[in-house]
Amino acid sequence: MPSYDLSRARFRLADEHVFVLVQMAAGEPLPDELLAAREELRACGLIDENGLLAHVLLPLLDTLMTPTVVISLEAAGRQGELNHGLLIGQDHAIAHQAWPGASESEYSSVEPKMLVWALANMVNLQQTGPEGGAGPAAHPGAVIKTRLGTLDAGLAALQGPSGAEAPGSEREYIRKALAQDGALGEAQVGLLADLIAELRSSWRMTAAWRGREEGRDGVAGRGLAIWDCGPLGYWHRELPAEPVAASALGPDSAVRLVRVAPKKVWDLIAELLPEDAELRHV
Repeated sequence: MPSYDLSRARFRLADEHVFVLVQMAAGEPLPDELLAAREELRACGLIDENGLLAHVLLPLLDTLMTPTVVISLEAAGRQGELNHGLLIGQDHAIAHQAWPGASESEYSSVEPKMLVWALANMVNLQQTGPEGGAGPAAHPGAVIKTRLGTLDAGLAALQGPSGAEAPGSEREYIRKALAQDGALGEAQVGLLADLIAELRSSWRMTAAWRGREEGRDGVAGRGLAIWDCGPLGYWHRELPAEPVAASALGPDSAVRLVRVAPKKVWDLIAELLPEDAELRHV
């Protein structure tokens, strides 16, 4: 069910609720399958008895309908995939964050000066967290090079051993899956197996805006992808470089992971945001 917190102007809305609100704000008719969602919005007070939208929705809807910059965040972990994001409009910025197992996301206003902080918070960036680990994983600049097919085999092994394998053998199971490729050296297999076993989340963040490409009006953007490996730190996935379409990838696509310090991750997030000169103002 949708709900809202008037004191902080934040809302819990599922996709169908957002679609209803945007359609109503634009004066467009609703398809029959969304009438139930409209009634839920009416029941929680976001639509009044006369069918008018609550005034508290105005900043949210203004930004949803005419965003200047759209930042999407896809995060994958052991609880599945979550989609978060940030919409930047002319007058407001709105963040939305999903929750595991819930259909609703939380929408809330963000102070413009806090945009980078809000994005870093979405990925739980820990600036002062433990560097952790020994050997190559403990130092920024450590590199792992492999193929996407090899990486996928290691990630698939996260489900752990089957049958009568001993508890706690997950790391060895991952190591065996990676070693089947034969292209990775023993040290790289061990390090990559450690990273996969410690993987808290892998996420890709993409910013898009109306700009100009080679002198023509179009959509411009930038992206980055990071592995958060807990005590083994943050790893920037330099290859495949973001933004990248899944259709452009295959088992032999090159993968390059580079260990980076938390401050570097912060800088990479900040660099996603376009400068004013990059925006096409209509």
